[in-house]
Amino acid sequence: MCGIVGYVGARPCEELLLSGLEKLEYRGYDSAGLSMLEDGKVESVHAVGNLANLRAAVAERAANGAGALTPANTGIAHTRWATHGRVTEENAHPHDDSSGQVHIVLNGIVENHAELRKRLQAAGEAFTSDTDAEVVAHLIASHYEDDLAAAVRSSYAELRGHYAFVAMHAAEPDRLLGARKECPLVAGIGEGETFLASAIPAFLGDTRIAMPIENGEIVEIEAGEVRVTDAEGAPIERAYEEVSWDAETAEKGGFETFMLKEIHEQADAVAETLADRLPGDQGVDLSDVALEDEFLRNLRRVVIVACGTSYHAGLIGRYAIEEWARVPVEMDIASEYRYRNPVVGPGDLVIGITQSGETADTLAAMRLARDAGAKVLTVTNIMGSQATRDADAVLYTRAGLEIGVAATKTFLAQVAAMYVLGLRIAELRETLLPARIAELVAELKALPVKIDETLELTEEPVRTVAAAHSQQNFFLYLGRHIGLPVCLEGALKLKEISYIPTDAYAAGEMKHGPIALLDESTPVVCIATDSPVLEKVLSNVEEVRARGAQTIAVVTAGSPRAGEVADETIEVAATDWILQPIVAVLPLQLLAYDIARARGLNVDQPRNLAKTVTVE
Repeated sequence: MCGIVGYVGARPCEELLLSGLEKLEYRGYDSAGLSMLEDGKVESVHAVGNLANLRAAVAERAANGAGALTPANTGIAHTRWATHGRVTEENAHPHDDSSGQVHIVLNGIVENHAELRKRLQAAGEAFTSDTDAEVVAHLIASHYEDDLAAAVRSSYAELRGHYAFVAMHAAEPDRLLGARKECPLVAGIGEGETFLASAIPAFLGDTRIAMPIENGEIVEIEAGEVRVTDAEGAPIERAYEEVSWDAETAEKGGFETFMLKEIHEQADAVAETLADRLPGDQGVDLSDVALEDEFLRNLRRVVIVACGTSYHAGLIGRYAIEEWARVPVEMDIASEYRYRNPVVGPGDLVIGITQSGETADTLAAMRLARDAGAKVLTVTNIMGSQATRDADAVLYTRAGLEIGVAATKTFLAQVAAMYVLGLRIAELRETLLPARIAELVAELKALPVKIDETLELTEEPVRTVAAAHSQQNFFLYLGRHIGLPVCLEGALKLKEISYIPTDAYAAGEMKHGPIALLDESTPVVCIATDSPVLEKVLSNVEEVRARGAQTIAVVTAGSPRAGEVADETIEVAATDWILQPIVAVLPLQLLAYDIARARGLNVDQPRNLAKTVTVE
């Protein structure tokens, strides 16, 4: 959830740390800070708000005669997304112990912080923040006996929760210790310098050589060196990996925001996700996923668990799998599933969808299912993430790096992945005729072109609709069947980045309550693309118009009826009806974007949200 960067090397590290935080600011931007170690002295700077405020605080410190931090070549930095404690300078990381010798930055949650704090306070430690993270600095200090690694291991044994932290001690220059328990941590190895970070982009501009730190491991870095042990101190051999991402991937590429850039990268994301998985004209190749054909052929049931946008991708997958493969599919919110006592076991395929591969609730749900004997597949965008290690099999979405907090291209890639999975199961179970499979393969291969066509087709009409409705105080989204998850995702995007109260509802349920919310000022967005339930949807649109609401319908290009009943229509490219969500969601992404921009909001960093939810 929060962003961590650490550095040891020969270069002055102030700018390296600040630049690394800028690459991670999507993980949290409530507050930020850095601590630098030089000649046995640690100096810290903290600021509330985004990183521009931290840079200003560093500059102000130098201007006031305190001096710049630039000579230091060892340091840690953090950008925060608040969980425990309000957004204040005191609660900003890094945190230190009472002596100021131990400094730490932490991502995640320490669940037993209250009891540890009470014990440490009784021993004389003075706390200065309301956070759970500060306890780690004091705990390490309490165990410290001239060996930071030993103190970190002893502290790790006492901590409960899910977290990653990096620690620095004033008496041990040119050395950092890190520990991982479920939250991400990765080392970057350069020429005579080493980084520790929450994610690879933090150091991608300086090195492409990375080493993921696994769950339950302790990592020690010095200049150009990385040593990994288990929690007891036993050495672990780990190979380095070369990262293929280009540093420019993290830049906006000429677009005004990351979100707009990523909306326009969706055709490529879908093409990459489908690529070698549709090798010919007749079928699907999922040999990279390592799920046995015999298991898929004899599936008892599929259970999909996910959160947020990934949940909506799972809903679309449910419709496709049931329609094509005739397998019962249960869909559940991961944060609910993990606390039920679900009936799951051998013969079930549980699919955990998580773009980051680090979503705490989805990981917990996957582990619960696996412990019960189910086969677990994860659909994720990040190689080496925790989900890939917790699952029996992995279906990667190849969407590339996504910076915008509101998911766009990762959503489409997830939907595309669920389509190929559903089609492969249908192929193995022989529930579709070969001609129908060939037709769907052709339509899937055509989707990248249709995505680009739809973006070009809808940008201007959507901008017009957004200008007309950007100041409204409530939106209602309606859809049926496979159009319902499109509505849910479109409404979520509007809520996330425009802060407008928005409801998404099954159109057939509208008369059971939501219709009472409608008046002449209410915009109602309807998914009315071609499908077996189109006539039912159009009937619902007519009911809405009869109450005076302003209807906006997303329709399939060339569809004759939809334009007759809606006040405004937005046409999307035609494709097979069950694949329509891929193109139907595009104008909803653009609508949310244009409305948020019209309201003067920062779409890349919506308030109270972070990209990766690694805590409950």
